[in-house]
Amino acid sequence: MARIDGRAWDQLRPIEITPGFNKFAEGSCLIRCGNTMVLCTASVEEKTPPHVPEGEGWVTAEYSMLPRANRERSKRDISKLKLSPRSAEIQRLVGRALRAAVDMKKLGERTINIDCDVLQGDGGTRTASVTGGYVALALAVKKLMAQGVLAENPIITPVAAISAGIVHDQLLLDLCYEEDSSAQVDLNCVMTGEGGIVELQGTGEGRAFTVQEQRDLVDLCAKGIREVMTFQAKALEG
Repeated sequence: MARIDGRAWDQLRPIEITPGFNKFAEGSCLIRCGNTMVLCTASVEEKTPPHVPEGEGWVTAEYSMLPRANRERSKRDISKLKLSPRSAEIQRLVGRALRAAVDMKKLGERTINIDCDVLQGDGGTRTASVTGGYVALALAVKKLMAQGVLAENPIITPVAAISAGIVHDQLLLDLCYEEDSSAQVDLNCVMTGEGGIVELQGTGEGRAFTVQEQRDLVDLCAKGIREVMTFQAKALEG
């Protein structure tokens, strides 16, 4: 089938990661994946939550969409006096993914908060948040090492994420909104630099899918994530 933007079935949307987008945060970037744009910032606090073991650090995340990130205005979470279930689910995913990148003992007793704010959503906001969130995290760690706050680099592996799906019975990589909204099967995948799976979120939206189809989707995501990580590495150069 012909894709709406002319891409091949296994082709990523154009990716651009601009590091240092926010001058105040310890680490930041603006990530663009097609028409999706997410601002990711990393803020360091010299304390940890009560549940964190003594001598270890913590990485956590928050996620939000600006009111006109979508085709119609959505209310801010603060106006509803609680986080939307979707935002809560996504920020837990981003937090789990980014913690997989860090040795908490080497991080020491400090917390790195990753804020992912969607400026424009066109599918894949959660995967862009993981990918950009890692860049912001790594930049913050780089700054802490340059300042002598950290003696060792606590980053043990890069992490990145991508989506894939089945649309009209065809596998597609990196779904835009129109594809995602009509997908029979939707899968989000987070992986490490070594190809280990941190998380899979697969759903039969229009039909059930087979174990073989899941394997095919994961293989497709692995290919895409390897490409995504080249953009992360480029953003972290220098």
